[in-house]
Amino acid sequence: MKKIAVLGAGMVGRTMALELAKTHEVVSFDLNQQNLDLQIKRDSKIQTRTINLLDPSLNLKEVLGFADLVVNAVPGFMGYRVLELVIKAGKNSVDISFFPESIAPLHLLAIEHNVCSIMDCGVAPGMSNLILGRYNQEFKIHNFKFYVGGLPVVREKPFEYKAPFSPIDVIEEYMRPARLRVNGENKTEPALSEIETMNFEGIGTLDGFNTDGLRSILDSFPNIPNMSEKTLRYPGHVEIIKTLKAVGFFEPENIEATAKVLINSWKLKETDEDLTVMKTVVEGTKNNQPITVVYELLDYSDTVNHLSSMSRTTGLTCTAIAELALADKIQLKGVYPPEKIGESKENFDFIVQYLKERNVNWVKHVF
Repeated sequence: MKKIAVLGAGMVGRTMALELAKTHEVVSFDLNQQNLDLQIKRDSKIQTRTINLLDPSLNLKEVLGFADLVVNAVPGFMGYRVLELVIKAGKNSVDISFFPESIAPLHLLAIEHNVCSIMDCGVAPGMSNLILGRYNQEFKIHNFKFYVGGLPVVREKPFEYKAPFSPIDVIEEYMRPARLRVNGENKTEPALSEIETMNFEGIGTLDGFNTDGLRSILDSFPNIPNMSEKTLRYPGHVEIIKTLKAVGFFEPENIEATAKVLINSWKLKETDEDLTVMKTVVEGTKNNQPITVVYELLDYSDTVNHLSSMSRTTGLTCTAIAELALADKIQLKGVYPPEKIGESKENFDFIVQYLKERNVNWVKHVF
């Protein structure tokens, strides 16, 4: 039995702690006592500690001294700083905080401290990176694209949306310019642009639009000439957000008040059911023949255990990578994105099987 520190007891952090506590000793950390109380209510074996991870007087090396591995599940705005502190504490980690900053300085810091951290260990980024890392080993890729959405099962006006992860991170997605690659050239497009209408079996019509979801993939795969990512929402949602932006609700002087309203409106309640839909397309040539590999996911809330779909599809991908780290299957020092893990067929197959055993089923098609 290993000892694991889970930093952050929000919806995804809580799900990861519950899963890891089945076979390991887990301590859950959060500033919000309500989150920790809910964690204890779900599994009394999980130890909890109320803590401000950004308190400058905090000796995190001492706090995390017990841990064989750290799981970083804090919101994106504090993710970089917390990971920096974890590295300085000399701890290996897996991370789903999805911070926007470059990992280059942290990579060098992790090498200096002789530790490894795998970042972006979720569903997207996460599984998208793992899939691309795997098939980049198999054939020459000329186009990579993926579509992903976390949505409420019940559509309610006006937004027809609930945030199955940190709502503040959703707002950031809608504001940050989207990076993509077209014909070998890196480009930047506004978030919410280039709406693409798609039909998904079991759901119906969804709108896909540009967001900044490629992240590390742009640096890891200079050999791939075309790459894009789009977020999926029910039709009409993006036009509402664009209207709010157009009339100034997302301007710096208004964003705090806007965020407060949207967070309250978008908060996914314990009784709300959600779904995760994703399609990843890898196109290229193998043995001078065209090949397309598609991975698809349609997942719903676990209503028996009261776990949201997004917390499971994100969190369980992370705990799968955590298990690889605990089993010494990741022999790296530094900070790496998931595509590095996907290079190993053994590790990739383990993650897909691990998810399947927990009823997160990725369906593969080859054309």
